[in-house]
Amino acid sequence: MNNTHALAEFLAGLRYDDLPPRVVSYTEELFLDWLGSALASQGSHPIPLFERYAARMGPGDGNCQVLVNGTRSSAYFAALVNAASSHLVEQDDLHNSSVFHPATVVFPAALAAAQDLGKSGRELILAAVAGYEAGIRIGEFLGRSHYRIFHTTATVGTLAAAVAVGKLLDFDTARFVNCLGSAGTQAAGLWEFLRDAADSKQLHTAKAAADGLLAAYLTADGLSGAQNILEGEQGLAAGMSRDANPACLVDGLGSRWALTETSFKFHASCRHTHPAADALLALMQREGLNHEQLAKITTRVHQGAIDVLGRVVVPQTVHQGKFSMGTVLGLIAVYGKAGLVEFEQHALSDPRVAAVREKTSMVLDAEVDGAYPQRWLGRVEVLTVGGRRFHGAIDEPKGDPGNGLSRAELEDKFQRLLAFSGARDAEQGGELIAKVWALHANDDVRELI
Repeated sequence: MNNTHALAEFLAGLRYDDLPPRVVSYTEELFLDWLGSALASQGSHPIPLFERYAARMGPGDGNCQVLVNGTRSSAYFAALVNAASSHLVEQDDLHNSSVFHPATVVFPAALAAAQDLGKSGRELILAAVAGYEAGIRIGEFLGRSHYRIFHTTATVGTLAAAVAVGKLLDFDTARFVNCLGSAGTQAAGLWEFLRDAADSKQLHTAKAAADGLLAAYLTADGLSGAQNILEGEQGLAAGMSRDANPACLVDGLGSRWALTETSFKFHASCRHTHPAADALLALMQREGLNHEQLAKITTRVHQGAIDVLGRVVVPQTVHQGKFSMGTVLGLIAVYGKAGLVEFEQHALSDPRVAAVREKTSMVLDAEVDGAYPQRWLGRVEVLTVGGRRFHGAIDEPKGDPGNGLSRAELEDKFQRLLAFSGARDAEQGGELIAKVWALHANDDVRELI
């Protein structure tokens, strides 16, 4: 039995009663965080494009909810739109060592299939756990070289979504192997779009969730797939990685719950900016500095940050600004935060933010790079206009499991996300929070939202 088959066997045998209570509660927290991200993008470009496409190509009604507009469609098109919408505002979760955003691909596919099939909250939770556990390990397996060119959430996300839906369809080991084969052969997503401020990031997650669902539904109907799509001679690792580690695929199955290692995003920006943002904020508060006193900011980062953020010099859109280290640190320096409102109102228009951006640089740091991707260290050096030098350091960005968000903080973040788009008022937001905290007791998720 190879590692792919061992992973499939674990997924087939996984039962709700196997899940520790903390895994169940953490899944509910991740689901609330994902739901807020999906609703926060209501009305924002390019999400209406996906809505119109779904309305044109899909059924006029169905069992599954399109969150941003309240319409119903087929599972495929609900997954497509909900995955696009939940990856726009850059507030969805991230797993560090796989450099993978699980929620934005796993939950859209799992929720759509669960609504289509009339499943319970317990079954949805189990499916999500399966998707996270598989996706995280596949991301770790493909390694750092994969992420340099490929958007892992797009590629690995297709397989993670397929696994989640396959769990709802009660796949055995053989069908999980076939499902992974059909999902893996569709996996795609390249970082080149960042140079042009293109809208491809939302297309990546939309297609990953929808294509993963497609692979699972076709597998249930008898479609076969490659039997060794991950490790095979012409499989994913062969074509998309130079440092693949097959042992990652089975690392701690059943004892290590990788889902609980997932981080919540505090700042509304690319996760690669968060360590430096937290380090700069702590330094400025410690030394009593304001943005006018900053002459130069040097961020000491890992190579992955340079690969992704280095493409953005002068951001042309708000979304591209979230991938600009200087813009993020500019908002931190001027406003003390880099949230949705700060990005929308100030990222591109405030000359003080632009001034800090021009003073910011990234340099590769051996310590930081050596710790990545297991740990995302924040190291900054500041030179003031008076010639003083200061150093700032954090070892766990806000939102990491060791520096996590409490349920109260998650509820506050959720309400802020809803208020940003106006998708729900505070009372409606509170009702949704209560439903999510009781997801494990829900008998039918078709009326969850």
